Amino acid sequence: MNETIDQLLTGPPLGASESELVDWITRLEEVKCVAEAVQAEAAVRLEDAVRTRQAEAGVPARKLGEGVASQIALARRVSPVKGASFLGLAKVLVAEMPHTYALMKTGLFSQWQATILARETACLSVEDRRVIDYQLCALGEDGQVPRVVAMGPRQLENAAKKLAITLDQESVVNRTASAEKDRRVSVRPAPDTLTWLGALLPVKDGVAVYAALDQAAKAAQAAGDERTRGQVMADTLVDRVTGRAGADAKPRIEVKIVMTADALANDSNQPAMVEGYGPVPAGWAREALTEAEVFVRRLFTDPAGQLVAMESRSRKAPDGLAEFITTRDGGICRTVGCDAPIRNIDHVERHADGGETRAENLQGLCERCNQAKEALGWQARPGPDGSIVTITPTGHTYVSPPPETWRPEPPPLSTAEFVLRDVLLDHRLAA
Repeated sequence: MNETIDQLLTGPPLGASESELVDWITRLEEVKCVAEAVQAEAAVRLEDAVRTRQAEAGVPARKLGEGVASQIALARRVSPVKGASFLGLAKVLVAEMPHTYALMKTGLFSQWQATILARETACLSVEDRRVIDYQLCALGEDGQVPRVVAMGPRQLENAAKKLAITLDQESVVNRTASAEKDRRVSVRPAPDTLTWLGALLPVKDGVAVYAALDQAAKAAQAAGDERTRGQVMADTLVDRVTGRAGADAKPRIEVKIVMTADALANDSNQPAMVEGYGPVPAGWAREALTEAEVFVRRLFTDPAGQLVAMESRSRKAPDGLAEFITTRDGGICRTVGCDAPIRNIDHVERHADGGETRAENLQGLCERCNQAKEALGWQARPGPDGSIVTITPTGHTYVSPPPETWRPEPPPLSTAEFVLRDVLLDHRLAA
């Protein structure tokens, strides 16, 4: 499509095919990204112009730039807080993250994606932030698009966190310690006499609470409870917090921490992964494990961070293999851009078409994406590198990058490593 902006904004012509309509949506999304980049540049130049004018007028240095964020907010029809936030992001992009900014100007990266990278690198030095900007967002020498373009928000956040931990673990740990002081519970109104109850908690507490509610929902549904999963979780939360259900026996709660043996035993600083949350510093993970009051399953990886694979001849993935796929895929739906939690383990190449029940041909999907891929005309195939190629009914192709823990064959493990894995899996840690 080579239409001008004016032609694009008039909309697709009547009678456009499904494929042409998808092309219009894609092109307009690219235009939005470019517009956000240009808007960011305009905001920075506006502040520079205002500060210059104010300085020439004798305004004290501490007050230079006052009112700029409010002007931006009015122009964008948002709150002053959002105006200030946008201005802060714009200055970071233009001055400290040139590759992220360049991706936006080429139409490949949105303002929200850029916000995630800026947020996750905020505790780092400018030099380290620029390293992450280059490693994640720089185009290849042949113009190859970086992998972050196909990542969902959660995957992008995890990638930035892991690099931040690797570059400056101390700053990340200090930021985490400071952030825990902000833990709180909030409530706000929702439509139809409902309320939103929220809690900002340290990661190990938040993941454990959610795991307990999720386990209660699974147990209730297995027993024939007609309530939905969400209803059971909500009711269980109220029951346990208020005590209205009585003092029932506490269920076993499991939090999965994926880390290498070196990271656990030898003070290696290779980041660990908490399923349902993301990358955490190895030091934090070691400390959390010693303080845990829940069952912790530690899934060990080789030095490259890759999990052991499994396979099966059955159509439905056995529980162990399904659990492996969920952990391998980070608990996040493999569909490009989807950030929903995994609810189904499904074949990439359909079982009916000859697809095998192997780790290489399985993926974790949310319920919506699992249903969508069964619609007429959808196709998918696994790539040799662990990626998943999805072809929609209009012929458009989308590639989901491989998870970092993917590998084509089980790695060779020594006897000692097998013993270590068997001894530590499902180990109950003392408080």
